[in-house]
Amino acid sequence: MSSSATPRSGIEPGIDTLDIPTADIDADRLLGRIEAFARIGRDAGGGITREGFSGADLDARALLMREARAASLVPSVDAAGNILIRRAQAGPAPVDRKVLLIGSHLDTVVNAGRLDGAYGVLAALEVLQVLAESGTDLPHEPVAIAFANEEGALFPQPFWGSMALAGRLAELPADPCDHSGQPLRGPLARAGGDLDALKTAVWPTESVAAYLELHIEQGPVLERAGTRIGVVDAITGRTVLTVDVTGASGHAGTTPMDHRRDAMAAAARMVSAVERVAKDDALCRVATVGRLEAHPNSPNTIAGSARLTVDLRDTDPGRLEHVEAAVREALRTIAGQTGTQVEFVAATRSSPVATAPALRAAIARSAEELGLAHQTLPSGAGHDAQMVADIAPIGMIFVPSIGGVSHVPEEDTSPADLLSGARVLLRTALRV
Repeated sequence: MSSSATPRSGIEPGIDTLDIPTADIDADRLLGRIEAFARIGRDAGGGITREGFSGADLDARALLMREARAASLVPSVDAAGNILIRRAQAGPAPVDRKVLLIGSHLDTVVNAGRLDGAYGVLAALEVLQVLAESGTDLPHEPVAIAFANEEGALFPQPFWGSMALAGRLAELPADPCDHSGQPLRGPLARAGGDLDALKTAVWPTESVAAYLELHIEQGPVLERAGTRIGVVDAITGRTVLTVDVTGASGHAGTTPMDHRRDAMAAAARMVSAVERVAKDDALCRVATVGRLEAHPNSPNTIAGSARLTVDLRDTDPGRLEHVEAAVREALRTIAGQTGTQVEFVAATRSSPVATAPALRAAIARSAEELGLAHQTLPSGAGHDAQMVADIAPIGMIFVPSIGGVSHVPEEDTSPADLLSGARVLLRTALRV
């Protein structure tokens, strides 16, 4: 498996000799919080819509901060809207003490499930609370984090918070807007952030000792194998293209077929072409058109324009580059054949990254001590961890997804597996 970056490995956990304290997570507390957060943004059909910086997202953020304060922890919000939770300090923290960052995100896609992102944040909060209640001190300061707008569902800048933390500000738009053109500035301010002070959210490389993220697998591998814990060795790279197709509107009944420049018909062929690059040509691991809009979107009018998103994923950066070029060429060819024009108006890219071997070893050892079968596997979904990898070693823990589904209301993981994942996270944090 190829990766675009060598994993940082500046930590050497004493995986065979460390004396692990007996502190354990509070099962009822963790599962209760998961259920409480699952009610925020839930619709009548059971799905959850909590897009980044939406009203529901702000409600979830407020609840997280209340839970942290109730646990005698100290939450704060940085300029990018990330929520950081620390233990209360009796005195000034040592200047040279590095941070062990643990977390994920609270935002969701539209009509999502209850666990993607939120589980990792709440498990991080639980780990921090257990460490505080037990009086356990670590060489590195443990900090729980809820990254802002990981999904990019409303504001199409995915990994917003983790990109800011990692210093990738040049890759973010100066004045970001949502899909309808509404600016981010106001919602970010309501979340406690500040677009004009975004540089203050950047963390220096030497400040973070490691980053750990616990997540549901979102796929079927662990469940099919009967394995309880996944040790992630690499996170897929992702290229997202926003494609505008321009044709000509016309009357659906009076415009002859050979005189049409139908943007919707062209877009339909483009959807099939995107599927073929992964399914038939095997140029990348997966390729998806997940969003398609037409204008004027009238039943008796030929579409004059259409917009679609193309999501390409692979763990090999060379293959990602090659498939993007192939997709652009294929879509331009279709445009020429249909008398339409095509424009690639935006591109979001996240490179594939490998996790740190030392953290993989610590996760595996922690699972073994708990009697949990584990296996190594890549992540087919993107995560904040791949942004944090720019400045710190990263480690990821997976737990099984029932039916292998995610980003849908049916997304679920058994309570036993949720608790096992949190226990592995705690033990891994203790041995880093």
